[in-house]
Amino acid sequence: MATTTIKDVIAHLENLAPRAYQENYDNSGLLTGEKNWLVKNILVSLDCTEAVVEEAIRQDCNLIVAHHPIIFKGLKKLTGQTYVERTIIKAIKNDIAIYAIHTNLDNVHTGVNQKIAEQIGLKNTRVLQPKSELLMKLVTFIPQANAGDVLNALHQAGAGNIGEYKNCSFQVMGHGTFMPTPNATPHVGKANQIELVEEVRAEVIFPEYLSQKIVQTLKEVHPYEEVAYYISSLKNENQEVGSGMIGELEKPMEPIEFLNGLKKQMNLKMIRHTPLLNRPVRKVAVCGGAGSFLLPAAIGQGADVFISADFKYHEFFDAEEKIVIADIGHYESEQYTKDLLVDVLKEKFTTFAIIFSKSVTNPISYL
Repeated sequence: MATTTIKDVIAHLENLAPRAYQENYDNSGLLTGEKNWLVKNILVSLDCTEAVVEEAIRQDCNLIVAHHPIIFKGLKKLTGQTYVERTIIKAIKNDIAIYAIHTNLDNVHTGVNQKIAEQIGLKNTRVLQPKSELLMKLVTFIPQANAGDVLNALHQAGAGNIGEYKNCSFQVMGHGTFMPTPNATPHVGKANQIELVEEVRAEVIFPEYLSQKIVQTLKEVHPYEEVAYYISSLKNENQEVGSGMIGELEKPMEPIEFLNGLKKQMNLKMIRHTPLLNRPVRKVAVCGGAGSFLLPAAIGQGADVFISADFKYHEFFDAEEKIVIADIGHYESEQYTKDLLVDVLKEKFTTFAIIFSKSVTNPISYL
């Protein structure tokens, strides 16, 4: 009997791509259904359309995990006049939950763009345009004997992770002084007497969205009745969160050879591109979906080719013979996101089916 709830699935997905990392125009998250529903089976799709909901009904799936949110702009009515309204009505009538994991999955370094990079064989990848002001620093003061336990708890709560390094902290020894009042119940010391205690000043960084959890954990595990701490925002870039990705080919390739290989690797019918340059392709930047805003970053970091989608006519001129723009199509650039989500879900959940949607939701056809 199924015991996994939709809430459990969401927690796992948002461990990969926290919803706090979605863009402010986005609408990721649970769009229909209730978090406490038990999961029957899951259908994974790039988009959620009427056809996808019908496929979920046939496959006995009561949860659809899609990359693009079917509800993107505000809905003022549900009368079935548009495909969005009809899709939502069909899902609600059949008790099907829809969960979208959109720009938050674009923005994490293990998400959409890393999947593209893997598909085309890029090495030494990094986020093309990291986001800043997403990190905070906690400074607290802990009795020396308790420092290990407190820091371990903070690490478990998500503090102290820097790239591939975990449990990071800075510690320095010092002395703390305090005088408990008669109404206090101190861990050490006596009322109306000054105490001098050997303490560790400990500093850890953490993602801003974990602030409440970090402070709560600190207060729960710290031995003092009144915990001394302060938190500050950092302007540092978070190298694991941001737009696009850049990496290197195993070996340089001629531009036409690279584009022909790209067609095979990404299963493309066509590529819209700017004039090829008279130099080998070594460094490649990618961005799933609409990525023209990242062209300056791709040029600035020395990419030979920028792979993305949805470039407008005049935006192709911005290449200025500094880079090759390869517009491969929105759907085509993100199609392997389904594989990513299926793999992430299967590594955690084994008591129900996780089904790869067979519905082709690409609204564009080619002759």
